[in-house]
Amino acid sequence: MKRVFVTVGTTSFDDLIERVTSPEAVQELKARGCQHLVLQVGQGSILPDSDSCHELTLEAFRFKDSIAENIKCADLVISHAGAGSCLETLGADKPLLVVVNDKLMDNHQLELARQLHQDSHLLYCTPSTLTETLKTMDLAVLSPFLPGQPKHFANFLDRALGVQ
Repeated sequence: MKRVFVTVGTTSFDDLIERVTSPEAVQELKARGCQHLVLQVGQGSILPDSDSCHELTLEAFRFKDSIAENIKCADLVISHAGAGSCLETLGADKPLLVVVNDKLMDNHQLELARQLHQDSHLLYCTPSTLTETLKTMDLAVLSPFLPGQPKHFANFLDRALGVQ
């Protein structure tokens, strides 16, 4: 797991950026072999300096036209629970750890993450449990998300969001 990509999508999720760059999380990433951490921070107020994680090579940016290359090069993607980010990562057949923003009021993202986890496609946690999840996670339990089946995905979304 040499390269980890973190994405918050188009919004802000400073709690995720703060937690993933904390000394404790960086220690767990290093213990798993991470050497390069790439952060897409969106509209957040935090844009870490390249030397803020002394033990890892750190790259941070707000937005790009496409993050597909970052996902493709990653050994692990840590993402907010937005459907677009989840589907793009799962479609690229990359291990995915979703960090649910537990400060959101109407948290449909938790429902999506929970369902994809129940189907063994991803792991999920909250910012406060990120370090422990990095320490204990087993990526070998994940199974591929098979793309190209819009009807199955529509049914999955209906189940995840409680719409029948």
